[in-house]
Parts: sequence; structure tokens; C-alpha cells
Amino acid sequence: MEETLLDIAWSNAEAAPDDGAMRLQYYSRLVEAEMFLLLEREAEGDAVEPKVFDLEDGPIVLAFDTEARLTEFTGLPAPYAALPGRALVEMLTGQGLGLGLNLGVAPSSRLLPPEIIEWLAQMLLERPQELQSRVTALHPPKGLPENLLLALDQRLARMEGLARMAYLTLAEYDNGTRGHMLAIVDPAPGAEAALARAVQAALSFSGVEAGMLDVTFLNADDLRAADCARVGLRFDLPQREPETAQNQAPGSDPNNPPKLR
Repeated sequence: MEETLLDIAWSNAEAAPDDGAMRLQYYSRLVEAEMFLLLEREAEGDAVEPKVFDLEDGPIVLAFDTEARLTEFTGLPAPYAALPGRALVEMLTGQGLGLGLNLGVAPSSRLLPPEIIEWLAQMLLERPQELQSRVTALHPPKGLPENLLLALDQRLARMEGLARMAYLTLAEYDNGTRGHMLAIVDPAPGAEAALARAVQAALSFSGVEAGMLDVTFLNADDLRAADCARVGLRFDLPQREPETAQNQAPGSDPNNPPKLR
């Protein structure tokens, strides 16, 4: 079976057990990936009932990073929910459930205990600083780690339809400080929290402190957006046609993780 991005990230982390950045990249790949959660029965609306397995160390649910791997494990068609790894972590938080990933069917097979699920949830919940001081000057970004720029690009590329674009700049503030600022242009109504979480995840899983980056939200007709466009590093977010709620799969709305039954 073809090697997946999660397999590669796990192999890299295993090959360098003392490299914390590699481990963070693995967890980053996990929360970004589409996961296929094995269910007890077919989902009803946005409520799902995972199939729970009672082990000596406690109950677990099973998820796979491809539908084919889920079918290989079960040996026959089985009900499942496809959802982002981030939504899966949020759904399991506080439930006392471990997570079996690709068990027995892939190189990335492993068991995550509830403590890891809670840690991942905290990583996803934290938010970067929101802009408080007034900007007095803007410059091109400077000195940020390449892995952070790549992580921001990958994260924002997955926030389809939640904003038009973002600009990364180096800002001077009226309190005399300087720092990098990400200006997100034309956020969709109510999308600010999901976008802020995406930025935080890029920071956290790059091993960078959240305090290194301020976040602000601007309308395209704001003169500050034009200033950011003049000197900033641009990230384009993919656009999409609006979807009705009944057509959305459980976990596809970043502000509405699926409910456990």
C-alpha cells in the first residue's frame, strides 16, 4: 500500500527520537490529515458514535488515514466518519478515550493515550496574541524560521473559504516595540476563531512561541490592508462556493466538531 504523509512524518520522528521538532511535525501532520473514524453505526446528522474497544489500559477508538486502511482492518465494509484530525482530537477531548491510529495496517500504527489527546487539544486551543497596539510602520518580514513560513502556508491553504488572503509583515508599534504581524483580509463571518486557531497550530507545531506573532483582521477596503500588501509576504486562501449545512460531513465545519452519541 502506498506510503502516506502520516507514515513519512512518523518515520522521520522515529529516526530522530531526540528531535522535538520532528515529533511536532508528526503531530502537526496528524491534526491536518483527513481521518476515517470507525463507527458503531452510521452517523445521524452531526452526531457520531465511535466503536469503542476496551483494552487493559483503557478504552480506545480507531481511526485510519485512508479509507482503504480502515477496510483492511475490518475486513469488510464498515460505517465510518471522515473528519480532520483536529476535529477528531476536539471530539475525543475529556472523554477518557485513547486513539488507535492505523493499528496493524501501516508503518504509522500506534496508540495515543488520553493524555496525548488532551495535550493535542491544548495545543489547538491556544491562540496567538491579538493586535492591541497601534501600528506606526510596516516592513517586510525578517528572520522568521523557514519551517514556520511553510507551516503557515500549509495551514492557511486548508482554511478554504474562510478569508481571501493574509499578509505577514514586520510591524512597528506606538509603544516602541517591533514584532511580526499577520493581517488576515476579509475573514468570513464568524471565522476569526478558526483562523486564529490555524495560526496558533502553525506556531505551536513549529516549536515557535505564540508571542512571536500578532494577528489582526482587516477588510479589503481598509487602507491598512493596502499597506500590508505593499510590503508583506502574501498567503492566498482557496475559495469555495457556500455549502448548505445538510451537505456538510461531520467535522467539516472548523467551528462545529462532531458530537459524540
